[in-house]
Amino acid sequence: MAYVNTQKVDDGIFEITFFNEAQNSLPSEILVQLSEAIRSAGLNPDVKVIILKSAGDRTFCAGASFTELLSIIDFETGKKFFSGFAHVINAIRTCGKIVIGRVQGKAIGGGVGIAAAVDYCLATTQASIKLSELTIGIGPFVVGPAVERKLGLSAFSQLTLNASEFYSPQWGKERGLFVDVFETVEVMDAAILDLAKRLASYNAEALSNLKKIFWEGTEDWDKLLLERAAISGKLVLSDFTKNQLTAVDSKK
Repeated sequence: MAYVNTQKVDDGIFEITFFNEAQNSLPSEILVQLSEAIRSAGLNPDVKVIILKSAGDRTFCAGASFTELLSIIDFETGKKFFSGFAHVINAIRTCGKIVIGRVQGKAIGGGVGIAAAVDYCLATTQASIKLSELTIGIGPFVVGPAVERKLGLSAFSQLTLNASEFYSPQWGKERGLFVDVFETVEVMDAAILDLAKRLASYNAEALSNLKKIFWEGTEDWDKLLLERAAISGKLVLSDFTKNQLTAVDSKK
């Protein structure tokens, strides 16, 4: 079962929750729903702050759905799939509302990209991160600009090339991915709600203008991220990637 749920939490605060029983990995349908939910919240004048989260307690997001990756047999399908991540990141970037990320567990691949794309991200001590794309023959091409923007080129390169290793949430905090790391989900959620309430009490126009300033220099991302999706869409068809995906799938 996979879904995207939306709900009003408090005055001016809107929560978007995604879930997939396969470790919150993201198939095309969830990527589409997620980007649409973010854009819709951005257009809602009653929304000042968006909290972006996943359900469950072990994994925030395992990145791309391996099941769907295995089913891709042509370039256009591959490009369309990876464009789903581009649309989510661009929805966060352009929605005009401050987006708070809630990372309660591991973030892998596209999950790291989403955590990097939000405006303010909080995590727990279980929120280890990994960019594992090279291990299956592709690369973090679509999420790369968001990760590099938040962590810097050196940290992005380290995550990308050391693709089989998890990095601690404290490592992520030291490099700017996470603002703070909490021992428990309960304490993190209390901090998120407190922050969201304070932000929602501020001038909406001021928040919107700040959002534009935060994202200055990314105006080409509508085109750039789709170009990156095309790179991944081609690589996912390679024999190397198909063999790696099949090997991983057989171990499940």
